[in-house]
Amino acid sequence: IAACWALLQWSTVPSFVALKPREAVTDLEANLRIASVVTAGSLPLSIEQPATAYDSVVSMLQSWLIGGSLMLIIFAAVLVAATANPLTKRRAEILSQVENER
Repeated sequence: IAACWALLQWSTVPSFVALKPREAVTDLEANLRIASVVTAGSLPLSIEQPATAYDSVVSMLQSWLIGGSLMLIIFAAVLVAATANPLTKRRAEILSQVENER
């Protein structure tokens, strides 16, 4: 019974204490806060100019040209490696020798 009573007393203890309400903010203070936040948020935009549409299109085209050229070089290297494969040539040579002996 004592344990139940202690648990009941412990569970009724306030576990959250609310803060005191702040003083009402005047319109002038609110406007100054909003103005300072907007100014601080837009400061990086005024320092650096954003990229224009022309720059992004040109960079996209350059990346496609570089990527396409790289893929073309890789495919050409694979094609050369496939046609100049010495094992394939040796297998064909041995096959022709075997057929000539028959």
